[in-house]
Amino acid sequence: MAHILTKHDRVVVRLSWREKAAARRGDVRVPLAAVRRVTVEPDWWRALRGIHESGICIPGALCIGTRRHQAGKDFAAIRPGTPVVCIELRPSAPFRLLAVSARAEAEAEATAKRLSQAAPKIDTSTPWRQPLPVPDESE
Repeated sequence: MAHILTKHDRVVVRLSWREKAAARRGDVRVPLAAVRRVTVEPDWWRALRGIHESGICIPGALCIGTRRHQAGKDFAAIRPGTPVVCIELRPSAPFRLLAVSARAEAEAEATAKRLSQAAPKIDTSTPWRQPLPVPDESE
């Protein structure tokens, strides 16, 4: 199961070798300064946004890989029935959201608290994730 670590000035989503093969990529690394907000989503399916782009997504079983939507890309390593740590990132990062399952609610809350304390410019204005921006409508 994927783990979220902080190393120096980076957030690292460390994947097992099976998850690396499924996602078709190595560990995910983003600057700690790019973290905007960290929340815990108890309903795993609410963390998934957009459409599957790469990796493996088996409905109801697991979703590991990249997802694309109108605001950019998300990286997900999610297993159903588990809480998800959602790390919203600033536009300068390669992803807009990192969504990683935790084993239990207590582990998810501890990870979110640790990341919130480590990130230099965390947004505490709201305790929940922000919705995706709506693309401009054109006639």
